Amino acid sequence: MLDVMRAMTGVLSLPQAAAERADALVVPSGQGEEWRLTHAIRLWERHPGPRLLLVANGNPAEATYDELSLDHLRGLGLCRLEGVHVQAEPAPNTALQAEWIADRVAALGIRSLALVVSPYHLVRAYLTVLKALDRAALRVPMWPVPVAVAPDTPVPETGADAYRLLPGEVARIITYADRGWLATTGELRAYLRWLWAQHPPG
Repeated sequence: MLDVMRAMTGVLSLPQAAAERADALVVPSGQGEEWRLTHAIRLWERHPGPRLLLVANGNPAEATYDELSLDHLRGLGLCRLEGVHVQAEPAPNTALQAEWIADRVAALGIRSLALVVSPYHLVRAYLTVLKALDRAALRVPMWPVPVAVAPDTPVPETGADAYRLLPGEVARIITYADRGWLATTGELRAYLRWLWAQHPPG
């Protein structure tokens, strides 16, 4: 639990405003949470800085799963289509989403990214993407962007709110760590030292 709190402190120390200058906005979908997508789309449409929008696919086993497409994203407010990349294959877990994100970072020459995801899921998503980037020998600035959603809002997939979902997130963090899918506390601290030193958010 202490390691989870350390990771949360490190990730949340990073300024969200730096995301406006990121090369790519990245959103892992899931749990029927369209607010992840709409939040990322609003940022994409309002800020000309990012040249790419990456949307990672979700888990088709979820009852609320929607097949992602440009038409679906248009229905959520997407107008600027150039630079939008959607993961074609389903991604039943965050680790598979992170692998696709790392692959796109390498293939598209992404120089920095902003990770847009619901607050309760932010730490696990951040650590999983960081591990995937590390495995691919990629080191780029990654800024966290917690989606603006009230913590007592029911998540469509389960009906649980963020407070009730947190114990499951902690359990998954432990499971992901055991499987080697998660950046360790030491890896995160080393990365954050590099990020603050080499890419100060001023």
